[in-house]
Amino acid sequence: MDEVKVIVAHSERATLRVGDVFLKVDADQARIDVEIEAMALAPVPTPEILWCKPPVLAIAAVAGTALGRLGEPSTASPAAWAAAGAAIRKLHDAPLPPRPGRAGRDLDELAADLDGECELLMANGLLPADLVIRNRHVAEAALRPWSPVFTHGDLQIAHVFVDGDEITGIIDWSEAGQGDALYDLATLTLGHEEHLSDVIAGYGTDVDLDVIRAWWSLRSLLGVRWLIEHGFDPSAPGCEVDVLRARM
Repeated sequence: MDEVKVIVAHSERATLRVGDVFLKVDADQARIDVEIEAMALAPVPTPEILWCKPPVLAIAAVAGTALGRLGEPSTASPAAWAAAGAAIRKLHDAPLPPRPGRAGRDLDELAADLDGECELLMANGLLPADLVIRNRHVAEAALRPWSPVFTHGDLQIAHVFVDGDEITGIIDWSEAGQGDALYDLATLTLGHEEHLSDVIAGYGTDVDLDVIRAWWSLRSLLGVRWLIEHGFDPSAPGCEVDVLRARM
């Protein structure tokens, strides 16, 4: 029998690898439904779905290696990063999926959550007040009207697989839906600002860099407390706290 490897596990979901099969166990069946639907609609390489027996989704492993990991230098070539940008553009140009995704949250609701999170970060001493206040100011640029596109919604670099300079698959579509295109671009380059120009070159159109930086701050502010509470370390080198410090 193949060894069972825990890829990620917390109170909401877990992903296990058994040989060339990934088993995704999710407490929220709606997320599995969104993932299956999004992979069927997305015009980019996605994993093969083997079977689904709620609350478990089984998918085949994707060829190649992840574009990188947050907190670690990426060994992928500039051409691979550009290919990721081109794949994102293809996704964003596709017909809209039927429902909003994580990148398409209501702006008033998002601003309220952000303000509440900033207050908790300072009140609980999780981050210095000046760091929170500065990044809340930077994040404001993301809270503007946008035209909806087909977004992945959780496009961190560990979810994009490459073989050489070719994109072989994009995984973890449970947050997909209609949303802000720049949210995806910011998520991909979070902690890897040095590769932003390669991604934009592949994406093929001008983007507002201030909004991308705003999403870096916003996503990091919203993530710090959740990461700590679920056993992750946002203060590790190159991770969310360093992303926030880079804006000072």
